[in-house]
Amino acid sequence: MTVDTDNRLAFMDQAGFALERATGIVKLMQMVWVYDRAVDLDGVREFHRNFGFGLPGRRIEKSPLPFGRPRWVASLGPPAPLDVAEKPRPRSELTDWLDERAALPVDVERGPGWHIGVLPLTDGGSAVTLVGSHCLGDGVAALLSVVEATVAARRDIGYPPPYSRTRFRGALTDLRETARGLPQTARTVAAAAKLGLRLRDQAADEQPRSAAPKPAVTSGTSGDEVIIVPAANLFVDLAEWDAAAASRNGNSYSLLAGFAARLGVLMGRQRADGTVGLLIALNDRTTLDDTRAQAMVFAQVGIDPAPVHDDLTEARISLRQAIKTAREQPDDTLQLLPLVPFVPRRVLAKVADVFFGSGDDLPVSCSNLGDLEPLAGRVDGTDADYVMLRGVDQGVRRSVIERAGGQLVVVAGRINGRISICVVGYQCGTENSKDRLRALARQAIEEFGLSAEVL
Repeated sequence: MTVDTDNRLAFMDQAGFALERATGIVKLMQMVWVYDRAVDLDGVREFHRNFGFGLPGRRIEKSPLPFGRPRWVASLGPPAPLDVAEKPRPRSELTDWLDERAALPVDVERGPGWHIGVLPLTDGGSAVTLVGSHCLGDGVAALLSVVEATVAARRDIGYPPPYSRTRFRGALTDLRETARGLPQTARTVAAAAKLGLRLRDQAADEQPRSAAPKPAVTSGTSGDEVIIVPAANLFVDLAEWDAAAASRNGNSYSLLAGFAARLGVLMGRQRADGTVGLLIALNDRTTLDDTRAQAMVFAQVGIDPAPVHDDLTEARISLRQAIKTAREQPDDTLQLLPLVPFVPRRVLAKVADVFFGSGDDLPVSCSNLGDLEPLAGRVDGTDADYVMLRGVDQGVRRSVIERAGGQLVVVAGRINGRISICVVGYQCGTENSKDRLRALARQAIEEFGLSAEVL
């Protein structure tokens, strides 16, 4: 049922969509369930039918005006058929299949915004993967939607159907709304000028203490080559993980930060002052009524990687303070988001390095989803043996990721007696393969006296 609601994208969501269109880089979320037995296909089919409601049951419709705000419209039900592979593959090829599924077209405007595939394994096991556009929702939104689909909660947010506005009526409405928003736009322009002056003064005063030297780019390759950024997944027993954190005066969050920092060192992301910068995504979604795709705030913290494998005290304190600051003092640059509708695409394309979470500071993007609802691990109605959460990108060109200084993303969640840690990483000037990334991730986790199953 359609309700009277403001279906315009939030400015943060619009920025992400505009940047995707400007750069050609499609940011995705991929969730994976692996069973050591044949999956219940009837259960997966039911999940597939249920998932296209709530936040996944929508797509983006652009304004007829170049500066108009895009809107959410309804797209209820599966946008693509359930894809069950006919030929089983060995478990050693599981991550290759995951990469292949993540390379299939996903488009939050034209569809499909998400798709699900099933792979039987030659050892009798099976895998299921859901791939969706990050423009539809963040990690918490995805997990919420998975739980809703598991319990068959088909929530209709009330968006209008596609093309329910004629181009003329849409243009007229968007023009009026743009005119009403001009005072806010003027205030934002003034704020942008002040912020620019302040940042210029800060840059002039600061010493280059924290800037990391840009890694050497890979020679002998085409800069326009589209690449698949390697990904690896670690599974650590929860009891062992928590014991390792406690014995180092830390907790699950500071231990993950310590792991990310140590892995950052191994992948050349240590800053000149010896620290590794973490960019930490924090949930800002508290109710089902929050329809923002990106309901997040970001904390930035520098972690000294030297002591963390023995003592997490300093990391825990720094992390706590950074999170407190992010909650209480929002990033000043967020007030500039109302200008996004007026920024040309060619200008947006130039900020791709920033959107990669890279640049001179070479931060490690780190997202800890904490204890996951057990229902999130039951895609066929029963507990999966392994659950993975992957943040991957489509359309990444080697020149773009190397200009950004590479990439390192760590995403973790606790479920079914394990902590599942996904690492996506690219290091300039060296071999980039899944085998190398697995070896580095294993080395980093073993520095904390932990053993991990690595895929």
